Amino acid sequence: MSDTTTNGIRVQVTTKFLAAHSSPRENDYRFAYFIRISNEGTETAKLVGRHWVITNADGEEEEVRGEGVVGEQPVLPPGAAFDYNSFCNLKTAVGSMHGSYTMVTPAGGAFEARIAPFTLAVPHALH
Repeated sequence: MSDTTTNGIRVQVTTKFLAAHSSPRENDYRFAYFIRISNEGTETAKLVGRHWVITNADGEEEEVRGEGVVGEQPVLPPGAAFDYNSFCNLKTAVGSMHGSYTMVTPAGGAFEARIAPFTLAVPHALH
């Protein structure tokens, strides 16, 4: 699990290997990740962008940037939370992800809410 807070925005991540949607013989491993973004601060913040760095066990990196998450740009007043899930495919049984969300405040300020690194792994692939 990954759990980090930046400027009052807490990002928690859990993961799951999706065996039914994976083809290990073809080096295709699908993982779901479940994210909760909570505003534990005192100022409303809107998520406007995302940046992911996905790394497989061979050390190959892929960067993903985009607007919002799952087609939304959630506004989080103090005390609010937003949950979503998505997935990624790797060509190895183990990998990792980390990144950030671009957040903006009503006053026009912007900051990157950090997403701490988390592991994607087929069960029992790590000893």
